Amino acid sequence: MIGWIDTIFQGVLLGGLYALFAMGLSLMFGVMRLVNIAHGDLILAASFVAFAIVDGAGASPWIALACVLPLAFGAGYALQRGVLNLTLGGDILPPLLVTFGLSIVIQNALLEIFSADSRSINAGGLETASLQVVDGLALGWLPLMIFLTALAAAWFLQWLFGATALGRAFRATSDDRDAAQLMGINNRHVYALATGLALALVAIAGLFHGMRTTIAPTDGPALLLYAFEAVIIGGLGSFWGTFAGGVILGVAQSVGFRLDPGWGILVGHLAFLVVLLAKPTGLFPKTR
Repeated sequence: MIGWIDTIFQGVLLGGLYALFAMGLSLMFGVMRLVNIAHGDLILAASFVAFAIVDGAGASPWIALACVLPLAFGAGYALQRGVLNLTLGGDILPPLLVTFGLSIVIQNALLEIFSADSRSINAGGLETASLQVVDGLALGWLPLMIFLTALAAAWFLQWLFGATALGRAFRATSDDRDAAQLMGINNRHVYALATGLALALVAIAGLFHGMRTTIAPTDGPALLLYAFEAVIIGGLGSFWGTFAGGVILGVAQSVGFRLDPGWGILVGHLAFLVVLLAKPTGLFPKTR
């Protein structure tokens, strides 16, 4: 019995990482209706930049995060303002093609710079520290920290959209960009802020991913898939739904690994398929 309880708890904590992966993707889709195919590769890029800072300068992961966060926000703002804004319109194909190309560029650049070897970010022992709950049940401090960070990110984004002027601008441009522009909102600036914020979340996810497990330049498509599944399970445009979707996906994978070591990823995909068939809009679609 304790073994199954431990499996569920570990799945919930894993789901926190998947939810953190998905927050930036959900934000960009919620504001611009843009599916960022390069999302997984951007997570890895943030992981490798953090790794380079920690490994090369001997800094702590938190110093690396302090360096990567403003870089990620600036890169996101510049990417949206200089490239992606030019692709937005009635046709969803141009941004898909551009972000697909960006994905290929990032992946090959990481391979060229860091080689195909797997790496991990030195967390100073945090990656192995755990909290003993009862005999046979322990929670890792790092997974618990990731889960709480994902919870805080979901709360922050929901608050930002619902209670601030910037959030109202995000919602206005999402609902009707032409009307928002007539009311004096600079759509290009608002979209760039949204992407900057999304990439800041990507930086946090990338750091934690590199601390929790090994990273390789070719892992991007798998990370994109997990993020996409979490968003779809939870419901497009709902940040709490995205968080719940990540947890559901994490629990499904954990149960699968418990049943058979080769079933974990498959069971997660099957859970995604079941939700998609039963409720195509997701479990908690946008209601605001």
